[in-house]
Amino acid sequence: MRAIGIILAGGNNHRMRELSQKRAVGAMPIAGSYRAIDFALSNMSNSHIQKVAVFTQYNAGSLNEHLSSSKWWDFGRKQGGLFVFTPAVTSDNSYWYRGTADAIYQNLEFLKTSHEPYVVISSADCVYKLDYNKVLEYHIEKKADVTVVTKDMPANVPVDRYGTLKMNEDSKIIEFEEKPIVAKSNTISCGIYVIRRRLLIEMIEASAREDRFDLVKDILIRYKDQKAVYGYKLKEYWRNVASVDDYYGTNMDFLKPEVREYFFRQYPDIYSKVDDLPPAKFNRGAHIMNSLISSGTIVNGTVENSVIFRKAFIGNNCTIKNSIILNDVYIGDNSYIENCIVESRGTIRTNSYHKGENGIKIVLENNDRYTM
Repeated sequence: MRAIGIILAGGNNHRMRELSQKRAVGAMPIAGSYRAIDFALSNMSNSHIQKVAVFTQYNAGSLNEHLSSSKWWDFGRKQGGLFVFTPAVTSDNSYWYRGTADAIYQNLEFLKTSHEPYVVISSADCVYKLDYNKVLEYHIEKKADVTVVTKDMPANVPVDRYGTLKMNEDSKIIEFEEKPIVAKSNTISCGIYVIRRRLLIEMIEASAREDRFDLVKDILIRYKDQKAVYGYKLKEYWRNVASVDDYYGTNMDFLKPEVREYFFRQYPDIYSKVDDLPPAKFNRGAHIMNSLISSGTIVNGTVENSVIFRKAFIGNNCTIKNSIILNDVYIGDNSYIENCIVESRGTIRTNSYHKGENGIKIVLENNDRYTM
């Protein structure tokens, strides 16, 4: 493909509450065996983009570890590759990334030394499938300077935390507002953009000279009347996982047969770093109903409408309902968990009771797993 890829994965997000205290949002576990960033990486790979840069910053330890090898997504065996950029102190700059545009500016050499004519920019916190080639073809057909992938949200879904926009009959964006107090449209930006590489360099350099650091506010919205900015409508499944409710809802979506069919069985596939673990084990007395159970997990109790991630242990007479159990969680006997997200590597004591009464409850238990 005639494009390079950039995945923006460095931001902090307080809407994730305790879940983002020890990991970046792009590293959030999804659907039992994946991370949030896997969807953007897989879309890049499936679109034959061989050179991809990931900009990380906040709580990047587990994310950088996940990205330690490009083989899982088959990037650039002889040309291209997967490049992970974190903020670095130089003779010219000692700042952390001050925004998405600043992250690109601090690594502008990556763009300048590339030869592909186009750049595909994506965020790391969305779950979707998309052939970027179709967006690029649309971009070229419209003779656009920038193409923004958009999504029409249902009327009952609040869109005040997204960028909202309006398009004319030719799909040219005529209004673009970032996180409006009162939204004028239910069409949102999906955080996916296609732009000519040389134009992006020019706009990023101009933005840096004026101490402007945000890609959306200081470039896309600012230049929408001077440049040809078009919208490409995404009609298939798309969800952002940058809040606790959306993260919970996205994982629960994977309990629906049509969503599992779309992501797990329909081409193209979604790829992730693979752990060498045994299959899930269900002991005598285990009862499973409409749940995803990942490899390395041992179940002794009842699990209903839940997503259980890798290496979890669920004790005797336990009941897990409408919950997400993250990696390497130990749940003691006779425990009851409902409407909860249990943080990874937690140890839930025997006879514990956790239930989300007013929304989703996040359970953090760092008790010693083994005692004398």
